[in-house]
Amino acid sequence: MKYTFLSLLLAAGTIVSAQINKTPRELDGVGVEEKLGTVIDGSLEFIGENGRPVAISSYLNQGRPVILNFVYYSCPMLCSMVLNGVTQSLRDITWTPGKEYEIVTISFDPRETHELAAAKKQAILASFDRPAPGWHFLADNNDSAKKLASQVGYNYHWDKSRSQYAHTAALIMLTPDGKVARYLYGIKYKAFDLRLGLTEAAQGRLQGTKMEQLMLYCFQYDPNARSYVMTARNIMRAGGAMTVLILGATLMKLWRKDREQVS
Repeated sequence: MKYTFLSLLLAAGTIVSAQINKTPRELDGVGVEEKLGTVIDGSLEFIGENGRPVAISSYLNQGRPVILNFVYYSCPMLCSMVLNGVTQSLRDITWTPGKEYEIVTISFDPRETHELAAAKKQAILASFDRPAPGWHFLADNNDSAKKLASQVGYNYHWDKSRSQYAHTAALIMLTPDGKVARYLYGIKYKAFDLRLGLTEAAQGRLQGTKMEQLMLYCFQYDPNARSYVMTARNIMRAGGAMTVLILGATLMKLWRKDREQVS
């Protein structure tokens, strides 16, 4: 009987673990393929928040590293969390966009206009609460966002059933001449990581971040809620399963000890 009990506990833990690690169908093909050393196409043209065409090369070769940030401005959840997290993280360092670095936020939704970009910029910079002349918000133009995202390995797709984009949260750091130098994942970044990443990119150093890719799954597409949500619930499920296993093992040891004393 004790073996059956343990088997059931182990089976329950295995099932919970499988559910947690299972990639939802909506996230197939979504994520980041690191392409360190890739030089982006500077001729790709976007529409700036002022309504005028601008080539991505306008932000290169100025002696400053560049942070690429892919979002879409009408995103119901994750993009706002990403932008708010990035804003808070950048506030934690004393460097100024336009002086020590450039940051380029790009909408990959071809339907979104420069008016949306301008409105988002106004809202974000209001919360940034200090001048940021080097923070640019761009709208797509002739699928340039898709082409640039592909070049740096940022993969997303349109979910027709829910009229939303399935995507992930990541920053891509470029060297001043437009070479992919580093990836940072998640929605909140430590000031140390940002400074180090920007410093290394400014020096032309390339750094892989394979371990940090685990942060991609701090936020996932919930197929039940049909939206991006924190997976704290899943983490708690995993913790609950582990607790059950530990408790079961402890009880089994006590049971065996009692049986031995009785014998």
